[in-house]
Amino acid sequence: MARQLRAEQTRATIITAAADLFDRHGYESTSLSDIVQHAHVTKGALYFHFAAKEDLAHAIMELQSQASRRVAGEIDDRGYPSLEALMRLTFGIARLSVEGPIARAGLRLATGGVPVRPPVPHPFTEWLDLVSRRLVGAVKEADIHPDVDVDAVAHSLVCFFVGTRVVGRSREPNGRLPRRMAEMWRVLIRGLVPVPRRPRYLSLAARLEREIMAAV
Repeated sequence: MARQLRAEQTRATIITAAADLFDRHGYESTSLSDIVQHAHVTKGALYFHFAAKEDLAHAIMELQSQASRRVAGEIDDRGYPSLEALMRLTFGIARLSVEGPIARAGLRLATGGVPVRPPVPHPFTEWLDLVSRRLVGAVKEADIHPDVDVDAVAHSLVCFFVGTRVVGRSREPNGRLPRRMAEMWRVLIRGLVPVPRRPRYLSLAARLEREIMAAV
């Protein structure tokens, strides 16, 4: 049991080290030797868990997918209105990016041409599904204008969300991301939400930003 625990800890250490390097330097510019040095493990330990650098990338994207689904599930369990659930989901994923390198590296790998291997879905496909289902609910709950094109809004929101993170990665610290999420939602709310319901969701965006900033 102790040996298995040590092996799991070593694997997690290698993944975190690789994610940190992939996030900061990119997949192509990071070698297995760099990861070994950064993780403070032997090459034998790395090859025991991962036969190739691509296997490490796949493990990181799989962990990112699991984390996104976990955040979505926790939010759904609390029974929020659909639009609030969607806002909390985007802020929750943003928080993952602020707290550690796995979510940041997963996005950089996905946008850098590293193939996503089944059964892990491409993060954009997964996020489009998560967003679309909540937008449909928000329309039914009258929190979004009834004549919106849900598919177009979902695509635009995911691009907005991903673009904010990609641009911010090279131009400002990770801690700025919650503010960018709040800015994104202020723009979207004014275009999507009927006037009488806007104050509630504008206030929610500000509150979610403060909550993340206070927690990280």
